[in-house]
Amino acid sequence: MLPLFFHFLVLLAHASSVRPQQLQPKNIFILAGQSNMAGRGGVVNGAWDGIVPPQCQPNHSILRLSANLAWVLAQEPLHADIDANKTNGVGPGMAFANAVLSKDPTFGVIGLVPCAIGGTSISEWGRGTSLYKRLLRRAQAALQDGGTIQALLWYQGEADTVTKAAADSYQAKLESFFSDVREDLKSPMLPIIQVALASGSGHFVDIVREAQLGIDLLDLRTVDAKGLPLEPDGLHITTQAQVQLGQMLAATFLQLLPSGRPILSPIHSSAPRRCSNFVLDFGRSIIKMNQHYTIR
Repeated sequence: MLPLFFHFLVLLAHASSVRPQQLQPKNIFILAGQSNMAGRGGVVNGAWDGIVPPQCQPNHSILRLSANLAWVLAQEPLHADIDANKTNGVGPGMAFANAVLSKDPTFGVIGLVPCAIGGTSISEWGRGTSLYKRLLRRAQAALQDGGTIQALLWYQGEADTVTKAAADSYQAKLESFFSDVREDLKSPMLPIIQVALASGSGHFVDIVREAQLGIDLLDLRTVDAKGLPLEPDGLHITTQAQVQLGQMLAATFLQLLPSGRPILSPIHSSAPRRCSNFVLDFGRSIIKMNQHYTIR
């Protein structure tokens, strides 16, 4: 009887180890930008405290595309093998995915595609750069076994607050990046949810934030991180702030869906859909439509 019991345990362990590879994500999300998307929650003085909140715990319905382009069970830190030269902690990705599944348990398997690299400027994400090419390569690899890219989640801009010249040119470069990604993924209506800065590396945060809030593209939504708690470095948002941000991203994404259901095929859809840019922060919603602002 005892050998049979141990045999059962071996089979159980084997099943849990292969389950992520057996599941194929239906709903794929690209996570890109710099360190606050990669995740520095809980990182102080170059060391991560290892604390993973309940909202960021692993779930067998949440996978991540590893650095070697394999689907594995997602867990914090999501970007450990992507932003590999930095110390990674908690980011918004796991809280986002868990919040989506909590709101809709029938949503289907989620595949997260981490692409963020800390300290990168918007120029380093331009078409033809190594980061841009890697994002496309990882996005295309994520689609090899089916599924749909539901959205690009983007949090970047802190590095562009250092000089006024970089801040002044930010909006045009960001608009080009969004348009180029959609064109190269053959997804002209790909939903994009960007995060407006909570902090910056320099003195021109307000200029970059203005640029982010001023972009007027179809199917672009903006979540405002301003006011979220920061780590002692004054640059990276805390673990609990990352949880809150992930939940805000999830709420914004779910508002994009028709009747709360997954977007069936944004890559191949030719039907125009007007989704005006709006800003969601944790205290109020600012809805932007045709350059008019309504505060609710």
